[in-house]
Amino acid sequence: MDISGPHHGDDIDPADRWVRNPHTGEYELRPAASAGEPAVPGPRSAPDSAEERRVPGPRRAAGRGRGGGRAPRKAGKRPTGGKSTGKRILLWTGGTLALVAAAGAVGGYLYLRHLDGNITTTDTAGATSDSFSKDKAFNILVIGTDKRQGKGDSGYGDADSVGHADTTILLHVSQDRTNATALSIPRDLITDVPDCPTRQPDGSLKTVPGARGVRFNTSLGQLGRDPGCTVRTVERLAGGMGIDHFMMADFNAVKTLTTAVDGVGVCLAHPVKDEKSHLDLPAGPAKIEGEQALAFVRTRYSWGNRGDLDRIKVQQQFLGALFRKMKSDSTLTSPGRLLDLAETATKALTVDKGIGHITTLKDMALELKKVPPKNITFLTLPVRDNPADGPVPKTVIVQEEPARQVFSMIGNDTSFTEVKKKQKAREAARLKGPRSAPGDVRVVLYNAGAPAGSAQTTLAWLQTEKGVAKSGQRGNTGTHQPKTTLEYAPAQAGQARELADLMGLPASALKPGRSETDDQGLPAVVLRLGADFRGAGIPLTGPAEPPSVPTQTADQVKCAS
Repeated sequence: MDISGPHHGDDIDPADRWVRNPHTGEYELRPAASAGEPAVPGPRSAPDSAEERRVPGPRRAAGRGRGGGRAPRKAGKRPTGGKSTGKRILLWTGGTLALVAAAGAVGGYLYLRHLDGNITTTDTAGATSDSFSKDKAFNILVIGTDKRQGKGDSGYGDADSVGHADTTILLHVSQDRTNATALSIPRDLITDVPDCPTRQPDGSLKTVPGARGVRFNTSLGQLGRDPGCTVRTVERLAGGMGIDHFMMADFNAVKTLTTAVDGVGVCLAHPVKDEKSHLDLPAGPAKIEGEQALAFVRTRYSWGNRGDLDRIKVQQQFLGALFRKMKSDSTLTSPGRLLDLAETATKALTVDKGIGHITTLKDMALELKKVPPKNITFLTLPVRDNPADGPVPKTVIVQEEPARQVFSMIGNDTSFTEVKKKQKAREAARLKGPRSAPGDVRVVLYNAGAPAGSAQTTLAWLQTEKGVAKSGQRGNTGTHQPKTTLEYAPAQAGQARELADLMGLPASALKPGRSETDDQGLPAVVLRLGADFRGAGIPLTGPAEPPSVPTQTADQVKCAS
């Protein structure tokens, strides 16, 4: 069987590229070769019989749209130097899900190794985690840049851009995998960018100075800032909430990924013929792929108030449609599409080193795949027009209170959907019972792992904002505990319930036990602020009701307007 000829992409079943090695008993991938060099290294032997060409998994039709033979690729990671780090917003849905299904359908170690070599990684100099845990909630920052790259992409983005953070989504996946939240961060948000250590090509570290009161999109690209700088900027916005990993994708990912799934269904409330993006679609439902898909997510002047915030809403609708298509039977039962998706996703991805292997991405995708579309919530960081712009708004600033609520819910793994309503009801029931008035609550505070100064600021907040005057703080415990606790003697249960309610503590934080004597020589409940403490007035349970911000879920079909 000759798979190196010019027609292998058109008339050779890709399944026949898997050959059983009689010396090892394992199946090996034999993609196109050039000048005698295998695209995927490993033991080789000629197929001696039909038995040796048998493939462990479904066969697929010829790969479509590939043209001729595929250029060989050496094993290993692609370096980031000299290569643009991507655009757009898709890989957290389509690409990672494709890795799951393709790995299951093909089941080949060498093919996974081949995909591993497609992935580009970036060293974030400590901004992201070194590993991925399947047992915890996780946060991924999905970044798209406005740098042009790829055939046909010159019509989009800023031709002179060094690659700014044009589209950014903070994706939170809950610990129990029942829900996820995708929070869009506007590129024109005015914020502070912190000092950022960046890894240089020679392995050294260079700190790029931060900036105050600048556009969020300058957290990437400007002055040599890398994705770790964007991660650090979002962490600062979120009040210190950690971000585990990042992903970036390029312009081409939108075109190739939508083509690989045979198009994505969208809906338009009115016909669009946009001269800038070249989007040309009638009103009503439509199936888009390739250039039209890219134009759909890039169009700004045809939606709403012709601004970036309305474009974000349309992008969120598109992502929901893509996720539904990725989980549909027409995709999951097609080995051909799955292999195309795996190739597309891995070639488009730039990720941090902690998830820079196909097996890790596969694990992450399997976790994301558990979340039902109806429980994936899209929303945008609450912002308002920047008054400094004058009568013609150009930028936005954060709406502090609703933004704090949003980040609190994400940080405390609280769903924006109805999936945890029963859990909240049980929590509320556990706190029922007689309560003391705030003025009758006696409490002593300790810092047991919270940020420095937390005990003092919380004490001031309780006294001035909540009327808990009989309170005092005693500094650090000298020990570190991950969770905030409220310990009380039986006679103080009413005080404990009231204080827990005032501070937004979960029922699990209440610990029956002993009281301590306060400065007046009277028994007081003991509040120990742990590492999960976010600050005075920020409830650990999340707000009792979700903040009043527009949301949509991945199962909803909405028409772009």
